[in-house]
Order: sequence, then structure tokens, then C-alpha cells
Amino acid sequence: MAAVTALIDSATKLLEQAGVSSPQVDAQLLLAHTIGVQRSQLLTADSLTSQQELEFEALVARRANREPLQHLTGVAHFRHISLAVGPGVFVPRPETELLVEAAIAHLKNIPQPRLVADLCAGSGAIALSLALEVPGTTVHAVELSDAAVKWLTRNVSEHAAQLEAAGSQVIIHHGNAGDRDLLSEFAGKFAAVVSNPPYIPDAMIPRDPEARDHDPAIALFSGDDGLAAARDIVLVAGEALAAGGFFGMEHADVQGESMPNLLNEMTGIWSQVKDNQDYNKLPRFTTALRSANSGVGR
Repeated sequence: MAAVTALIDSATKLLEQAGVSSPQVDAQLLLAHTIGVQRSQLLTADSLTSQQELEFEALVARRANREPLQHLTGVAHFRHISLAVGPGVFVPRPETELLVEAAIAHLKNIPQPRLVADLCAGSGAIALSLALEVPGTTVHAVELSDAAVKWLTRNVSEHAAQLEAAGSQVIIHHGNAGDRDLLSEFAGKFAAVVSNPPYIPDAMIPRDPEARDHDPAIALFSGDDGLAAARDIVLVAGEALAAGGFFGMEHADVQGESMPNLLNEMTGIWSQVKDNQDYNKLPRFTTALRSANSGVGR
């Protein structure tokens, strides 16, 4: 007990000095990972072996060097699921849970079977959450990155039993989310299209070392204004969605006007265009409904 507490205290101070935003929580999670228990079980855990102490100290040193916590534990928690993550895939953020929540609220009013697209699916956080929390939903998850597709495939496989129990499925497409032909056979049939695309301007350097040094560039950067991928995806969404279908896309906090403008410029295609804030009251994602007008033009 004393050894566990002392180790957490020491690690917390080190991580705090390194600028980690949640030093105590990260120290606790790393220790729990090292000894194979839940964080809530740490207070009743036995003292560590000398080998475990060395392993813990090594993990803390890597975290102090701003290696993502999720890369060290191999797990990212998102809403009600745990996802395998590591180098090559974007680590899902809590803010994206609000986008998923908005999509779920819409989908629960749509009779099953439901068809959904997750464009730029990454680890599968959005796709799996929608499929599992809204039974009877088929999600087409589109991802371009070779490395990310491996993590996506693993996560879908590891949740196969839960998907079957929910009567849902996630179908993986290894391709470009902005390819208007990729899902064209389902044009006009989707109840929702959701996307967390790359949206950082090419010249902008991310503030956090975790993102700057470890998230894959393909998941971060998108042209001079950060909206290159978004411009293609809104066209894909416009063709994919049924009338009244839900569209939601995450964006940077400086794109609270420019992202909704992309939709508003598509005359007659979208209604109820709205920008939404994240937990910190910053602009974070745009939502809209597909109007009854047909076609977006090619």
C-alpha cells in the first residue's frame, strides 16, 4: 500500500514537471497497466515487485517525454468501448463523443435496419460506438491509411460478439473518404454520415507534443485552410444521405464559421445547419440535415 502510494506520488510530480495535463490520473493508469489491475483497484493492490517497479518507471519516463498515454497502455477509452491503438492511428479524443451523441440522438428515431457512414474512420471509435449503441445499424467505415486500417480491422474484430448481439455490423472500406464513387451504390440510402477528418492547416504546428510528434500526419493536416478533406466529404455526404438524413463533421476550433459555410454554400442541399461546441465551449463540430432536393452536381 505504501509502496503503491509513494510510486504514484513520485510519478505524478515527474509528469507534472513535464507539462502533462493530467499527471496523477496518468500515473495511476500507468501503474494499473503495469500490475494488471483496474485503476479503481490500486488502493488495495499489493506492493510491486522490483521488475514491475522498473517497468513502471520506464513507462513514466516515456510519458514524461510526451509519448501518448494510449500508446503506452495500448488502449483508448471512448464512450462505452475500449479500443486498441498505437503508432499509425489517430488517438480518439473525448470531444468526438459529443459528435457521436448527436448522431445517436438522430438515429434512434429512425427504424432499423439503418445505414450509416463513418468517413475517416481511424481506430473505429465512431463506427463502433454507433453500431453498438444503436442496434440494427450497419456502418460503412472508410479509412485511407494502411496503418490505421490495421487498427480499425483489429477493433472491429475484437468487438464482433458485441456487434452480433446488437444486430449491427461494421463494414470496412480501405479507400479515400472523399471518393464519390466508393459508396455510390448506396446513394440516397444513408440515415447518417459522420466524419472526423483531418482539419489542421498544413502550416499550423499542433500545440501538444502528443499530437505533433505521434499522431499520423494523414489524420491531422488538410490543405492551406484545413478544409481540403472536408470539401470532398460534404459532397460525398450530400450524395449518400436520404432526405432528412443526419450529417455531422468535427472541425478545428477556428473553423466554427468556415465549416458551416461549406454546407450553406451548397444551395438547397442542407437544412438546419448548426455549429456545436465541445466540453470547453469551443466550436467543435457542424451538424445538418439533408434536404429533399436531389443531386449535388458533379
